[in-house]
Amino acid sequence: MRAPVRIADAGAVRLLRPGSCVDVLAAFRVVASGARVVDVPADPDPDLASALTAGRDGVGSGTGGALVVLSVPRGVAAAISGAAASSPLAVTLC
Repeated sequence: MRAPVRIADAGAVRLLRPGSCVDVLAAFRVVASGARVVDVPADPDPDLASALTAGRDGVGSGTGGALVVLSVPRGVAAAISGAAASSPLAVTLC
């Protein structure tokens, strides 16, 4: 299945291309191993991106990061979603 995943480090996402292999990490644990990148959506309008990443105080305490779409089994997609609810996600290239 295809799972949209927000990665905390937008710079790391810019290194990814469709077909890249990644491990997804939350805190100190691996949530997904060997996931395939399906898509790396383009950045939204810079003004919109700025508004989305700023929190209520306007200084960046909002969502941030960058979106990537991964191909993973259904159970792994659920694990990624659950991990994202409590921890920023990171990727490593495999």
